[in-house]
Amino acid sequence: MRFFGTTWVEHDQGYGLRRAGVAVGALAAAVVGAFALRLGYEGLAIAEVGGFLNALVVVMFAVCSAIAFRKTWEGFTRRPTGAATPDALRSLNTIGFIGVLLAWFFRTLKEAPGEKLHREEYETARVQYDKRRRSRTGNPAARAGQRKQRRKRP
Repeated sequence: MRFFGTTWVEHDQGYGLRRAGVAVGALAAAVVGAFALRLGYEGLAIAEVGGFLNALVVVMFAVCSAIAFRKTWEGFTRRPTGAATPDALRSLNTIGFIGVLLAWFFRTLKEAPGEKLHREEYETARVQYDKRRRSRTGNPAARAGQRKQRRKRP
């Protein structure tokens, strides 16, 4: 929700433009990142490090990108628990940054990334707040008088 502020609540103040901007930005960053990886791979080919290392690098980036995509996508719908905290996945997300960027791109086509999770938490907090607020309304002295009247009834 870092690019949306509170616009996701009512979908106002340029929410659609922000979503489009995040989608274009994430896709552009993924393309630039893929180009940078290609340059790195060509550097390995020029250095003639061997087929095994070339294959290892390709597999490493592909696997890390796939895992990073999945973990990022899951993070949009529920809070991470256990060992899958953002700090624990930082190195994996750094290597698989293309997967993270693609997850952001695809999620912005549907909604703001993390909007569903934040909306559920917001609605729950709103209901709890309304319950607390309703139980405290009115004159406390009048409520004390009402309690005394209830006790006197047979």
